[in-house]
Amino acid sequence: MLSLKAALAKPFAKIIYKSIQKWANNPIETQNKVFQKLISEAVSTQFGKDHDFVSVNNHNDFVNRVPVRDYEALKPYVDRVVAGEENILWKGKPLYFAKTSGTTSGAKYIPITKESMPTHVEAARNAILMYIHETGNAKFVDGKMIFLQGSPVLEKQNGIQLGRLSGIVAHYVPKYLQKNRMPSLKTNCIEDWETKVNAIVEETLPENMTIISGIPSWVQMYFEKLQERTGMKVGDIFKNFNLFIFGGVNYEPYRAKFESLIGRKVDSIELYPASEGFFAYQDKQHEKGMLLQLNSGIFYEFIKADDFYTENPKRITIADVEIGVNYVMIISTTAGLWAYNIGDTVQFTSTKPYRVIVSGRIKHFISAFGEHVIGKEVEQAIQEALVGSDAEVSEFTVAPQISPSEGLPYHEWFVEFEKEPENISALAQKIDASLQKQNSYYLDLIEGKVLQPLKLTKVKKGGFQDYMKSIGKLGGQNKLPRLSNDRKIADKLADLGLTK
Repeated sequence: MLSLKAALAKPFAKIIYKSIQKWANNPIETQNKVFQKLISEAVSTQFGKDHDFVSVNNHNDFVNRVPVRDYEALKPYVDRVVAGEENILWKGKPLYFAKTSGTTSGAKYIPITKESMPTHVEAARNAILMYIHETGNAKFVDGKMIFLQGSPVLEKQNGIQLGRLSGIVAHYVPKYLQKNRMPSLKTNCIEDWETKVNAIVEETLPENMTIISGIPSWVQMYFEKLQERTGMKVGDIFKNFNLFIFGGVNYEPYRAKFESLIGRKVDSIELYPASEGFFAYQDKQHEKGMLLQLNSGIFYEFIKADDFYTENPKRITIADVEIGVNYVMIISTTAGLWAYNIGDTVQFTSTKPYRVIVSGRIKHFISAFGEHVIGKEVEQAIQEALVGSDAEVSEFTVAPQISPSEGLPYHEWFVEFEKEPENISALAQKIDASLQKQNSYYLDLIEGKVLQPLKLTKVKKGGFQDYMKSIGKLGGQNKLPRLSNDRKIADKLADLGLTK
């Protein structure tokens, strides 16, 4: 028998589904409206005045007046907002700053405004409601749910609260879900990640957990600790756990490991949230890609990744994108980010409606030899190589070896196995064959004897967690880059003695 809450979830899901179909079926008109509203709302801001927004009537005008910027280039404006000035990037002051760890500039402060905050919350809610509408499954709303996240403790800077995005969002859990939410506030505020996960294990063990959510690598750590504590599969500990919600990284490399830890298959929903905006979520269980949020105060532009570092790359809107092309995603938002490069690359899997997958990071690629290998390609290569094998991979990253002690240069794959293959070199050959098949530049370099086939280096069990801990990025929203164009990670792994 369904509870009242579960029974009400279904008609509510239907209402939300219909409202989403309206804008999803009118994508270009929807984006035009978002664009016009953004420009009109920001005409009198400092940024709007500096870039002559009063004369911007269409996308072409915008391209001519507003260059693409990353955080470093936008920082002079952000610094003024952080200092407490009003009407700089957006009207008034932001409600929050989402503090993220930047690579070159130290901490980044991403503004979240009164207009942008609700879109983060609604997209997360709608992802679950679309799942309920599609599957008819609403029983899970009566159980306990957990989101492995950063601490909700917020600091103040010039009257504006700042913290991690997941910590900020924790303050917006709807009232009807408050009683279902885990962990307790006290546990959620623990800063040390390992201590926090141990406390979460103790707190959740006696509960009826139905939804578990978080970045796969950190949820894996939670599952492993549950198993260590009980000697049981996660699916036997939590018999009603049937929905895993994740974001931040591709789930596929983790899927086999998760099904082994859980002991059975569970449905999953992929999300694409970031401090800069909630961009997409999986709206169908059996469709590839996530529904791009075209009605959330975000105007999207795209630049072909292959052209991104050329003199004057072409910026296009969703009207001109093609399926399967690797694009750098550029956003303008109600948080006052303008033609902003978040650093992600995406590919469209569908244009009716517009669905995307995250293919990697524009800075996380290997092109030390002109091969342009991206995250999606290395992930697919390892997945294909593991088919039919009993080997299990926990985590991996790839780096170029430009000056080996002997022979030609190569790509070095650092792989942490949960279960090692019988024949490591055979696995390496399969990975290399898949990469050659996917990437013609890489194939040409191998055939032209510029590169030799990849080499695989084993990382000790728990090695990548030790690496993340050593750089102060264990847990929360932190992710290991799948690939780098240098050997910083590779050298650190060796320095710490984490390779075999």
